[in-house]
Amino acid sequence: MEKRKVPVRKDGRVIVHFDYDCFYAAVFEAKTPSLKSLPFAVQQKHIIVTCNYEARRRGLHKLQLIKDARRICPDVIIELGEDISQFRDASKELYNFIKDYSWNGKVERLGFDEVWMDVSDMIDYNIGTINRNDLERSFFQMVKDDPTVGFEFDATSIAGHAYPKDFAAGSDRSIGDDELLLRLCLGSHLALYMRHQLEQHKGYTSTVGIATNKVLSKLVGNMNKPKGQTTLMPGGGSNGLESNAMSFMDGHEVGKVPRIGCRIAQRLRDFVLEPQTRSETADFAVKEAVTVAQVRQHPGIDYEKLEKLLAGPGSHRGIGFTIWCLLHGVDDSEVSQARAVPRQISIEDSYVRLDTMPELVKEMTALGRSLITRMRIDLLSHDDEPDEPSDEPSDDKVRSNSSLAGMKWLAHPKTLRLTTRPRLPLLADGTRQRTMKRISHSCPLPNFVFLLSEGVDVLAEKLVKECLVSMFRKLHPEKTWWSLSLVNLAVTNMAETASDSKSASGRDIGNMFKRQEDVLKDFRVTEVSQDDADGAGAVGNGGEEVVDTGDDQELGLNMPKDENEEEEEDGWVDEDGMDAAMDFCDICSSAIPSFAMVAHRRFHEPAMS
Repeated sequence: MEKRKVPVRKDGRVIVHFDYDCFYAAVFEAKTPSLKSLPFAVQQKHIIVTCNYEARRRGLHKLQLIKDARRICPDVIIELGEDISQFRDASKELYNFIKDYSWNGKVERLGFDEVWMDVSDMIDYNIGTINRNDLERSFFQMVKDDPTVGFEFDATSIAGHAYPKDFAAGSDRSIGDDELLLRLCLGSHLALYMRHQLEQHKGYTSTVGIATNKVLSKLVGNMNKPKGQTTLMPGGGSNGLESNAMSFMDGHEVGKVPRIGCRIAQRLRDFVLEPQTRSETADFAVKEAVTVAQVRQHPGIDYEKLEKLLAGPGSHRGIGFTIWCLLHGVDDSEVSQARAVPRQISIEDSYVRLDTMPELVKEMTALGRSLITRMRIDLLSHDDEPDEPSDEPSDDKVRSNSSLAGMKWLAHPKTLRLTTRPRLPLLADGTRQRTMKRISHSCPLPNFVFLLSEGVDVLAEKLVKECLVSMFRKLHPEKTWWSLSLVNLAVTNMAETASDSKSASGRDIGNMFKRQEDVLKDFRVTEVSQDDADGAGAVGNGGEEVVDTGDDQELGLNMPKDENEEEEEDGWVDEDGMDAAMDFCDICSSAIPSFAMVAHRRFHEPAMS
């Protein structure tokens, strides 16, 4: 069977993927640096959601029961991490720090602790400025308009680790003679510089991957954790990049490949392991690991077979070929432009058992308070700083409705979404099958949510009473049994208000007029007396004089007259800007321009006759 050739991009993209090391623990460590050398873990509910590397060295790990963690490591320090606002704020701060280095604004966040950055344009510029004959003493320019801002580096070697591990720039393959190698080399040194800046200024360490697309950069960055970076290098020959990417991808389990979700991964596993008895499982449990190589090299597999296998309700057109490309390490998706506002705001919580309406209303009210509070923090800005809300209100101020005067919404979400994860009924043997399946219902977001005059608690109770209860009944009819393990509230479908950001739907007219005050501030209007006016020159009817501050010549306004220029008399100005000569009518004594006097005399002819 002839297989469709997988396209390989040859535009020289360089994508850098940042993954903050132990992010949730690092947020606490940034506030208390002494925790870095101690076994430290973050708790949610009754489990550890993350721990630092010192705790991992002593046997702790994610999703471990608190009682087991204390038994294994009695001196572990555990902090409660139920309030995720601190993690959101830290994530936004680090994202803005990385975004400030970008020239093209292509900086995309994934979750709280991962960021992609397309640095192709920075590489393009610096490729043209470095000296190919002296690569060992190269300089990377960080600011396009200032050649003094940047760092020195050795462009004859890769910064950090490389894949394959045995990669070396031999005499037959010099970095200076291979454009793609040189681009990736520059990308590795830029990533190293930014990692050091992130640690020096913010106190966070990171693990970085550098490659030619998003999927490869994310996966290759996982090879040298923590505080490491890895560059996926192209192989030799015309097909080198493709062969290196495929050999790198082959060892990964299909469920670990970005953009391949748990449902698709399970279908691929079932196809490879038991093609005749393939069926969807409720828990998506991995019965046996299946590598990318096993899928890609399976007899008779190609993109058409994958299309038949994976296509169905909710899947996008051409999903077979998309997955086929990912299995070969090909990903054409672009790094998204940085946005002034998030695409959605989502709040959720999980439960051991939630099966009564009073308990549900209580939990939805708490989630509603968190959601509205987060909306105000993420989407409100001071009116005079619409695009960069530097002075964000704290949770306490938002809840108490203080310090919101003079603030405006950067965006209005249009959709409210309620998501639940039902627990399955008990089986005959008394056990319960675990499920990760969620169900959702959406409706228009009511406008009262945007009222800043009302408190968060009042709005949350109103949201539950007027919207969420009825939405829940659509998902779980009143006469049916239900029990929930998760509830999620989200606002989506963001409509940015008028601003100067690239993603906004229009310009902020009010802010534009406000900026005019700064532009025209040097042209002050002052009141003068009639005596002063007589000697001052041109004075308006109201006794107001335009004061020349000396900055006008740069703008071409209020220029001083040439000494040889004659004083102009009052009169009309024609289209060419020349003064028209005036005549007086001998009948009505009106002042008429000379060119119009003939027509004016005709106006008097009936009266004269």
